[in-house]
Amino acid sequence: MSATVFLAVLAAAAMHASWNAMIKVRLDRFASISLMSFAMGLVVLPLVPFVAFPKGETWLWIALSMVFHTGYKFFLTKAYETGDLAQSYPLARGTAPLLTTIGGAVLLGELPGGVAVLGILLLCAGTFLMSFRGGGINGLSRRAVGFALLTSVFVASYTLTDGSGARSAASATSYAVWLFLLDAVWSIIFCVWLRGARVIRVMLPEWKSGLAAGLLGAVAYWIAMWAMTKAPIASVAALRETSILFAMLLSVAALGETMTRWRIAAALLIVGGVIALRLG
Repeated sequence: MSATVFLAVLAAAAMHASWNAMIKVRLDRFASISLMSFAMGLVVLPLVPFVAFPKGETWLWIALSMVFHTGYKFFLTKAYETGDLAQSYPLARGTAPLLTTIGGAVLLGELPGGVAVLGILLLCAGTFLMSFRGGGINGLSRRAVGFALLTSVFVASYTLTDGSGARSAASATSYAVWLFLLDAVWSIIFCVWLRGARVIRVMLPEWKSGLAAGLLGAVAYWIAMWAMTKAPIASVAALRETSILFAMLLSVAALGETMTRWRIAAALLIVGGVIALRLG
């Protein structure tokens, strides 16, 4: 992985942590992420005349991605409803790079080098430690664990799909613009179907934070898809999970949360993984 790609993905991870922090708690999580998805479509709309129209198999990748992103949003929300958010989310995200690595090797014949694989394992270990808070898996209900692991399957699925889709398109930008635009429309339709038309009235007062989160989310994921055209998908997917580290730093700096021993240990594992990915 080149230095440019490496630094770009780290920047995307910081943006990912930032938009997660910006999501308003007045909305339920599914409504929040649906609003952000709609905003991602809005911010890329002006780019439509300047990017290539997708052709052939690229449309299949876009359609598959929309299915997987929908599953991700739905089951992540279920994990939030049945377990603690601060544990469910890292568990879901921490498992995904491992699944992505296996999927990339089996489906794409793409296996990172030994040092990069070590980096992926270190990053996953650090994320798991961050999730369990030093208290083990017993802190989570079985249902929450099940939903979190299902979420990780969808994360790995849309990561492999979008990496392949971006490679098949005229450019990663073209793929991202059309994916964000179509997913924006579908996200609102699906959200209204699940929550009822009243959810629109609830979303409207939050349009400013939703738009800001959508802008950060769009740029962050565009960077990730661009990076997956330049480096192994599994390595990029793992490096994106440093968003957990950035989220921890934000919570300590902005919210005054305590930097405990388990957080320091988790951070060291994640930093070790980052170094190994760079060297790999």
